[in-house]
Parts: sequence; structure tokens; C-alpha cells
Amino acid sequence: MEYDYYPTKRHFDNHNRIFGGKIWCIQDICGIICAVMTWMLIAYAEFVVMKVIILPCPYPLYRYINMIIFNCGIFLAVSSHLKSMFSDPGAVPKGNATKENIQNMGFREGEVIFKCPKCSSIKPNRAHHCSVCKRCILKMDHHCPWINNCVGERNQKYFVLFCCYIALTSVHALFLCVNQFAMCIKHEWKECSTFSPPATVVLLLFLIFEALLFAVFTIIMLGTQLNAIWNDETGIEQLKKEEARWVKKSRWKSIEAVFGRFSILWMSPFNQPNIKSKMESCLYPV
Repeated sequence: MEYDYYPTKRHFDNHNRIFGGKIWCIQDICGIICAVMTWMLIAYAEFVVMKVIILPCPYPLYRYINMIIFNCGIFLAVSSHLKSMFSDPGAVPKGNATKENIQNMGFREGEVIFKCPKCSSIKPNRAHHCSVCKRCILKMDHHCPWINNCVGERNQKYFVLFCCYIALTSVHALFLCVNQFAMCIKHEWKECSTFSPPATVVLLLFLIFEALLFAVFTIIMLGTQLNAIWNDETGIEQLKKEEARWVKKSRWKSIEAVFGRFSILWMSPFNQPNIKSKMESCLYPV
């Protein structure tokens, strides 16, 4: 069930924030290592594609078109990853289940207010507690170590875009690698790369393995996320097979709840969708 909250003033919560509370960041060593590994693998793909495949290419049109497309994909993927990682996923303030807060909440007679025993917060409908973030997260889908953050109501768009752009970039990298192998074999490994043939083979094979792994993983995650959004049901709710105690949105409204009103900005990691819900108001306790 959902409740209406009527806050009278805002209280800033610095937990899981850095730089004086300006940036959301989970200080989890495992998640930080996974995030850094992601950046390193993306940097490796950029290095091999540019230094081994694109720059040595003797065909200007092929070189410039693929350079622009690949680097745009990398830029959007990294931007989406950073937004997913450093955006508040919809954390309910810790310890806001005080008597004063509860007295200032509007709720119908006979309804129950749930309190999380782990973070002592008022627990809205469809919120779940994350043991890594140590917070209750609105519409929590799952905690992803690769972005060192939860995927929740306020950053799901960025995570979907991250999966989408990594998948597209990985498929593009696979195409470039296969085409480079064909060209090198055709010219008997003469002037097909600035590196020696053995080094070129090793670099390309590792990139093929990386791109294939990333493509499969992100396509599966993208399909899972889109299915959850389409059905207005989070990953945790599907896993636990929770009975829907909320009024499910239509499929289009469910998509708009994540991405905002339909526009080209759906594909931009720099556009914050205007998310409005009854649950969101509990982010600012009295």
C-alpha cells in the first residue's frame, strides 16, 4: 500500500555521500574494484580499436566513420556508467522513523506504517533494504557491483543506457576485430598493424573475448531491465514472487516513470527524468 507524506522541512542526509554530501558514492571496496575494472576494460577496448584497427587503416572513409561511431559509443557508455554509479538510487533517509515524523505523515485510519529494523527508516511500499548500501532503496531492482551502486527508482534509466551502449559498442568492436583479422590474412599480415603479427593476434583475440563477454552479459541485463520496466515489477519483486500490493501502471506509463516523457532525451545520460511519486516525498523527512 502507498502513503502520502507531508514534509515540512528538508533534512540533508550525508550517509553514502562524499565531498561534503555533494556526490552519492558507496564506499564498498568490492564495488570500487569492479567499477575500476570496468573502466580499465573499456580503456583497453579503446586502445586496441584505435591503435590496432582504426588508425593504421589505409581507407579514410572507413577509418573516420568507425572512429566517430565507436568513440561516441564509448563516451555515452562511460557517461551512463558514471551517472549510474554517482546518482542516488532513491535512498530513504536513515533513522527517519521518529515519532515526530510519523505524527506528521498523512495516512488513512487502519493503515500500517512499516519501519525497517536495519536502518530505522520509514519503509515505503516497494522499498527494500540493501545490505551493501545499508539503506532502504525505493523500487530497488538489485545491487550491481559493476556500478558500485543499487539500481533503483532514481537511476534505473542510467543503468539501462549503460547496458545498451556497452552492448552496441561491444558488437561494433566484434565487427571491427573480425574485419581486421580478414584484412590481415588477406594481406599476409603486411602493414595491417603497427604491432608485430603475434602481438596483433593476442590483442585482437583478447578484445574479441572481452567484447563477446560484455555483449552477452549486457544484452541479458538489458532484456531483464526492459522486461521489469514493461511489467512494472522490479527484479527483487520478480525473484521473491511478491504479490502486487500496488496498482500497476500501464506499460507506457511504466516506461515513462523511468525515462520521462517520450523524447530524444531518453537516450541521453545527461537528462534527469522528472520522476514524481508518492514514495519520493519520504526522501525528505520532517
